[in-house]
Amino acid sequence: MKHNNHKIAIAVTGASGSIYAKVLLDKLVLLQDQTQEISLVLSDNAKDVWQHELGNDGYKNYPFKLYSKTDFMAPFASGSAKYNTLIICPCSMGTLARIATGISNDLITRAADVILKERRKLILVTRDTPLNLIHINNMKTVTEAGGIICPATPSFYSKPQTIEEVAATVIDRVIDLAGLEQNSYRWGK
Repeated sequence: MKHNNHKIAIAVTGASGSIYAKVLLDKLVLLQDQTQEISLVLSDNAKDVWQHELGNDGYKNYPFKLYSKTDFMAPFASGSAKYNTLIICPCSMGTLARIATGISNDLITRAADVILKERRKLILVTRDTPLNLIHINNMKTVTEAGGIICPATPSFYSKPQTIEEVAATVIDRVIDLAGLEQNSYRWGK
């Protein structure tokens, strides 16, 4: 595949569903030839949830630059760095709320604000259920601002057999939304 100029930032928040972040990062390792840069930031809660759910701190082992959630000097904290895409996976309802109301109190919410103001691609892999009206209205606000809400809602057409394969049914959609080419299950094939 041809090298292109995709610059992607990945943010992981403290919502349950670290498996989604792991599968996303695993797939991005395989698709690095399609990207110029991939950066990673985790909230403190995300690190705790990853450790609890996956039993390790494997997020440290990816070949992507890892930024502190308080590092406002990270390139994707500014529009001039020309990051194409920010994927927040999983995205907590608190992070969604802060993005929807323009509260840039850490690198994750600042990066989302930048992506929206620059009219680039913001993908929020929201992970909570049931939803209250505040959640739904925040999703509406972010959608109207140009963001994409991609709930962590697995599909079963492809007959996934493992928890990773179930998570991949969501992540394959996210990778498609980000504009990367991949071989994955396609409806009707």
